[in-house]
Amino acid sequence: MLDMTPEKRFAAVQLAREDLYFFSRWMFLQRKGFKWQRAKHHAAICAALTKVFRGGSRRLILNLPPRYSKTEIVKNFIGWGLGHHPDSEFIYTSYSGRLASASSWDVRGMAQHPAYGEVFPSLALRDDSQAKDEWRTTEGGIVYAVGAGGTITGYGAGKMRPGFGGAILIDDPHKADEARSDVMRQNVIDWFQNTLETRVNGPDTPIILIMQRLHEGDLAGWLLNGGNGERWDHVCLKALQDDGTALWPEKHDVAELRRMRAAKPYTFAGQYQQQPAPPEGNIFKPDSIKPIEELPAGTRFVRAWDLAASEDEGDWTVGAKLGQLPDGRYVIADIVRLQGGPERVEEAIVNTAARDRRSVAVCIPQDPGQAGKSQVRYLTKQLAGHTVKSSPESGDKITRAEPFASQVNVGNVLMLAAPWNDALIAEMRVFPNATNDDQVDALSRAFNELFQGARMTVSDSVLARAAQPTTRRR
Repeated sequence: MLDMTPEKRFAAVQLAREDLYFFSRWMFLQRKGFKWQRAKHHAAICAALTKVFRGGSRRLILNLPPRYSKTEIVKNFIGWGLGHHPDSEFIYTSYSGRLASASSWDVRGMAQHPAYGEVFPSLALRDDSQAKDEWRTTEGGIVYAVGAGGTITGYGAGKMRPGFGGAILIDDPHKADEARSDVMRQNVIDWFQNTLETRVNGPDTPIILIMQRLHEGDLAGWLLNGGNGERWDHVCLKALQDDGTALWPEKHDVAELRRMRAAKPYTFAGQYQQQPAPPEGNIFKPDSIKPIEELPAGTRFVRAWDLAASEDEGDWTVGAKLGQLPDGRYVIADIVRLQGGPERVEEAIVNTAARDRRSVAVCIPQDPGQAGKSQVRYLTKQLAGHTVKSSPESGDKITRAEPFASQVNVGNVLMLAAPWNDALIAEMRVFPNATNDDQVDALSRAFNELFQGARMTVSDSVLARAAQPTTRRR
């Protein structure tokens, strides 16, 4: 298609000028040199944005899965809108200022491409406007990029005139691993309400939010529930459609989507199905854990600890021993669980390490501040001769637990039959809504330690290899 006849190229250029979807595919081909992998949801997104461009929608929310071309289409929309109206003013924002600037710069690069000049010959950029987060056209148009929470003083979007004049575009305002934090979510909503939505230059300036759903109370959920008092048009695209088909089968077919849903049901419900819900014990499917009577030989173990915050509040200190089998699966080998003060906890950690032998690494959390560092140094000294690893906790409990839960849910985790099994299964079943979640926290830390630097190689022959030499449990 790059060497098409002049007549066909002329027709393509005319169509690109009139049709956002064709423009997106055309510019992708011209810039990349190969065809865009089109999908039916791309056309749906372009249709919704075209409606905004033509004045049929002032407030639009687009929800779709991650990596389904949403940012690519948003960038094309900015370029297409500027081509039609070179004086348009855009504010483009994302959770990261760096990402927002990179997208802005990509639009600028597109506007300088010869193929773009064929479609929109009247657009020209100012020579003195070369910042990644702010560039302008000779007609007074501007693209200003900013991260969520950033400064927008002095900038606006849209025009005080009839017709399209730019827009506020919000592309994934929440960082995925922060969206479960009430404080972080509210910070984004407050910024939208107190800063971003006040930057419209005219009453008809559109605001477009395009994002994957991450929480019931994320910005999309807040707006759809009447948060700012306006009515929002809503386009919701699920990876696994209500009729059982895949939204983009070339990317994720039905079988793959079902596997993803089984592995991470909470994440899948929000990010891929746009139906976030409070977790109700569906993060772990502990019935998928197969009990065994003996530990397979060649298993690599780590013992991770979750330390009680206070002995007076009913918290438990837990040491979870988790192993990775030679075939790539995991086995929960032992749980030590106790309540007590610092001296009893120290005694339990030291004595458990002695029972585990020196081949089992010990992994302990490091609380923030100097006290946490001092505690780690003291315990490391008491565990002389053992491999001791420490690290601060990062992210919320669900984020930390999901990698391990995904292995549990697809049947890649075994468990040594022992009296502690029932308490662990009960805690997993209702996590994170149980009174205690110390066992899950300890296992999550153990799994993350085992997984670092290791590659999962679970094959179809896993079950066939289960019958290998074993060592008797201690």
